[in-house]
Amino acid sequence: MRKTALITGATSGIGQATAHEFAKHGIKLILCGRRQQRLDSLEKALSRDTDVYTLNFDVSDRSKTLEALESLPKEFQDIDILINNAGNAHGLDPIQTGSLDDWDAMMDINVKGLLYVSKAIIPKMIQRHTGHIINIGSSAGKEVYPKGNVYCASKHAVLAITEGMRIDLNPYGIKVSAINPGLVETEFSKVRFKGGKEADSVYQGYKALQAEDIADIIYFTITRPEHVNLADILVFPTAQANSTTINKSNKNL
Repeated sequence: MRKTALITGATSGIGQATAHEFAKHGIKLILCGRRQQRLDSLEKALSRDTDVYTLNFDVSDRSKTLEALESLPKEFQDIDILINNAGNAHGLDPIQTGSLDDWDAMMDINVKGLLYVSKAIIPKMIQRHTGHIINIGSSAGKEVYPKGNVYCASKHAVLAITEGMRIDLNPYGIKVSAINPGLVETEFSKVRFKGGKEADSVYQGYKALQAEDIADIIYFTITRPEHVNLADILVFPTAQANSTTINKSNKNL
């Protein structure tokens, strides 16, 4: 029987690349995002390879999230794989000048949004004693860097929630994994710097990870044998050693 996967933040970056990767292998897809036009384009492109259902909502809106996930048609209700990918970074400011709106946006999407979606999906996984939840964290969940304060806190929270999920869901045979990328070349920096010029330089001078690299790792993670769970993966581009050490002297790295 074909598996069904739900991906949040499916309209760009890692989420979109994962949708394409899963479709190649015939996994049924529930694609969630805030941009209906992009969802429509994805559905059209991927429906050639698999069954696709789209949901347009913002994970930070609790009532709309729960309402959307409760509306799934019967053939998409048994979700085998949950990819909690939706997330963002807003601003890169020292704590004393940080924006309250930026802080709210990061905590609402990165932490609360992940919880809202998981709350809606986990009960049926428990009933069926099967499932795999992958939370997309960040290297920022492993360390704190200058001006990263609240973003790093949100990604540390993702790792803590992941570990708590793994403990609580252990009796039901549900796998829980965290995949924590370093620098991935996506729309991420454009959002963080609000379209400012700083975003243009983030990925210059070295070879950053691509969204497809992470999608490949996600697919590898969900296809391990039943007794194997890749609990926590940290992945950097070769040029990156940690959040603040990046070799920009060799564009081949």
